[in-house]
Amino acid sequence: MSFLILFFLFPFFFFQMLGGQDHLNMTLLALNMSDYVNGVAKRHGEVSQEMFPAYSIDSITNGVHSATWTCPSFQTLYDRYIPGWKKDPFTLRNGISIPKQEVWNAHMEAKAQLFTEINNRTHLSFKPETLTIGFARRATLYKRADLIFSDPNQLQDIAQNAGPIQIVFAGKAHPKDGGGKEVIRRIFRMAQQLQHEVTIVYLENYDIALAKLIISGVDLWLNTPNRPLEASGTSGMKAAHNGIPNFSVLDGWWIEGHIEGITGWSIGPATINQTNPEEMAHEDAVDLYQKLRNVIVPMFYQDRDRWIDMMRQSIAFNASFFNTHRMVQQYAANAYM
Repeated sequence: MSFLILFFLFPFFFFQMLGGQDHLNMTLLALNMSDYVNGVAKRHGEVSQEMFPAYSIDSITNGVHSATWTCPSFQTLYDRYIPGWKKDPFTLRNGISIPKQEVWNAHMEAKAQLFTEINNRTHLSFKPETLTIGFARRATLYKRADLIFSDPNQLQDIAQNAGPIQIVFAGKAHPKDGGGKEVIRRIFRMAQQLQHEVTIVYLENYDIALAKLIISGVDLWLNTPNRPLEASGTSGMKAAHNGIPNFSVLDGWWIEGHIEGITGWSIGPATINQTNPEEMAHEDAVDLYQKLRNVIVPMFYQDRDRWIDMMRQSIAFNASFFNTHRMVQQYAANAYM
């Protein structure tokens, strides 16, 4: 009888030892039962190591499937100049030498497809010659989709004096995420408030088909999470496969993909102000407006050659690396072999 009691109690004590004393902690259980542990970006690995110093935590940065997330016009362009890129996306590094006008033509084709969808869905009229910023991902507080509206007067002034701006938003909040829903409501209010200065749309029913149109059809990809809460992020990688420069907070994958003025631009300092999140948000917003006003908008309208250079550099540096082919090879080499 005592043997039977021990037999049945052993799994309980075993999992208590591996998964937490008071309640089951799935993270501890996974850490204790894994031979290899990794974060999904270098920074994520560092943060995880700080959280669990007793464990050895490596990092393998996420990637996206190149053929899936490259739009038809850029697939055609790559097929012409980089044959075999679907099987070996590392060859996308040769995107740096694709003729500029052909890169721009492929982009304008993707932009036209997005705008056709927008114009069919809404009463708005998006203009293909206008700088268009994209932000599409899950709506939740830490992603700060509304950071660009921290000072609506600033955004209005930039649009009036530096050059016109259009913004495309999309993304669903979890049904129980009240904060995420409130962010969406605020964006709708801002769209109404700024409708005469900045054209803003929030597209409903966000899905993979719509995501493909947005990540290839905008001119600039915006990402503004609270540091260090972005484990990796992949939307900016998808945008890079379509030659779209990133404008992002230095967190997640962007710390690795960011080369200032080459693959895109950073928002805010690299350091994290843990003691005053409001001050950090203010610093991020100030930097966002400053770069839009003085660097990004003027370059788009006044130095198109340099803008297309950044598109080609985004392909060559980021699309060639932040893909699933490289990621799986690293998992095979570092985790399984």
